[in-house]
Amino acid sequence: MHHSLAEGDRGITGCNRGRSGVSRILIVDDDRSMREFLEILLDREGYVITSASRGTVALDLCKKEKFDLIITDLKMPGISGIDLLKRIKEISPETMVILITAYASGQSAIEAMKEGAHDYLEKNFDVEDLKSTVRDALDKKGVQEDDALFIKSIRESYSFGGMIGKSPEMMKIYGLIKKVAATSANVLILGESGTGKELVAKSIHQNSDRKDMPFVVINCGGIPESLLESELFGYMKGSFSGAYADKEGLFEVAHGGVVFLDEIGDLPALLQVKLLRAVQEKTFRRVGGSEDITVDVRIISATNQDLEEKVKEDNFREDLYYRLNVIPVTIQPLRERKEDIPLLVEHFIEKYSRKFGKEIRKISVYALELLMDYPFPGNVRELENIIERSVALESTNIILPEHLTIPGMDDEASFKETNVEIPDDGISLNEEMARIERLFIEKALEKSSHSKTRAAELLNLSFDSLRYRMEKLQIH
Repeated sequence: MHHSLAEGDRGITGCNRGRSGVSRILIVDDDRSMREFLEILLDREGYVITSASRGTVALDLCKKEKFDLIITDLKMPGISGIDLLKRIKEISPETMVILITAYASGQSAIEAMKEGAHDYLEKNFDVEDLKSTVRDALDKKGVQEDDALFIKSIRESYSFGGMIGKSPEMMKIYGLIKKVAATSANVLILGESGTGKELVAKSIHQNSDRKDMPFVVINCGGIPESLLESELFGYMKGSFSGAYADKEGLFEVAHGGVVFLDEIGDLPALLQVKLLRAVQEKTFRRVGGSEDITVDVRIISATNQDLEEKVKEDNFREDLYYRLNVIPVTIQPLRERKEDIPLLVEHFIEKYSRKFGKEIRKISVYALELLMDYPFPGNVRELENIIERSVALESTNIILPEHLTIPGMDDEASFKETNVEIPDDGISLNEEMARIERLFIEKALEKSSHSKTRAAELLNLSFDSLRYRMEKLQIH
């Protein structure tokens, strides 16, 4: 119930107290009948109401108390509704404001919106319109407060969903993930190899209402074309040699969750047609099957290729591209957000110190400078590999420049073919050979725009041999 307080000619009526968590509304109007009408109406809606007859009184109240929403008349003696709006936004920027005006099309109403008013209503407003406008304003305030808390938590840790970085580019990615996660729209993640596209996909999933459902990864470039269809959609017993029983495809396994299609640019043309049907109609057939299977899955795709260019060249279906690219998320390469390097280095030192049982705590200033100057064609994955090797080889409690392997920087920071040094506690030759093998495979993939067939040719390997080596080294 609404209570009144005797305040003489100050024209204040009080508010309900003790309703923890209920939105607090301040009504400002010199017309007593309008004030009382709004008080009764909004009190019945369950809000905590305070009212004032003049702008000066309202300002005094705003300096002492916090209000979620202020509803004010535009024209009042003394401080006008516009002036009051400006002052309120200075005192309490997060407070929402709705103005009531005689003429909604007037210049004053337009000015009010520019000054930050949530909305305005004409004097002869419909009651339901008022209720709806109030709800919208309070909903928007709630969203803004959630966003502010989210930004505060990000700035305190500079991490989100397994990703680390404080650059403006990464802060935008964090915010975009949060917004995208709240929808069910398909997402296309764009970025160079090693930028963390799968981490972004997982973060979208983990922050969505599907987080307790499956997250199924399908590498469109890592599975031979002859097997990819049965991996995606399953098969029926006897549909081909070796099909001894019915088998669910990954789309069925992911029902209710997310299918992450990595390297979508490598999807063969025939499967692009079948995927289009699955995306459009949420139905497909197993290999050798005659019945339609319906699934509820969200599609998140990723590529390091220029899909628009592939569409123009007729190497990727335009209709499938637009179905997958409802919301694009672009991750900038590490060389364009270098302020993230020190944070990432610190994270990887801690990670691999635990793994190798070392007590390494930091990196030398010069070693960090070398990393800051390096363009990182392999992005975050390459930085992680460099730090992993450095931690493994370091015998002190600090990463020194001589234990950094930075290709092409100089003889001291590269392979050191002519001046190999072995620390007193020795090295693992197998690990060193694996590191060199990884480096050449990643370079070949980069040079071939991630075409495994071309990369295999550059390395003088068969396609199957390259695929085996990539699986062994966990190169994605």
